Amino acid sequence: MAGLSERAVSDSSQSAANAEAEASKLNQSALEFMFGAQRIMFEEFVFFTDEVLERTRTEMHLFTEFVAKMAGAHSVKDVKTMCQECGQHQLDFLRRDSERLFRHGERMIATTSNLISGRR
Repeated sequence: MAGLSERAVSDSSQSAANAEAEASKLNQSALEFMFGAQRIMFEEFVFFTDEVLERTRTEMHLFTEFVAKMAGAHSVKDVKTMCQECGQHQLDFLRRDSERLFRHGERMIATTSNLISGRR
């Protein structure tokens, strides 16, 4: 009888140790998830500020180019040509901007998926 009671005590201490190890593993994965989420949020903030600055810089360049060409236009034909060129520049800018944002969205989906699945 004493052997059974000792075995029950050792089994309960062993299951308590297993429960502690499992809880520790869960806490570690929750901590890694939180740090990963914070890292993603910080990267998004940095990306957003870089995008806003880059877009502002490009828009200012396009506007400066537009004003310089407008000042150099001396006829209706020149104004028409200038508007076509500037419009094409603006469309090219929007295309590049959209492609960059699409690639960023793909990267964010992959990063979030890896974070949720527990991969680095």
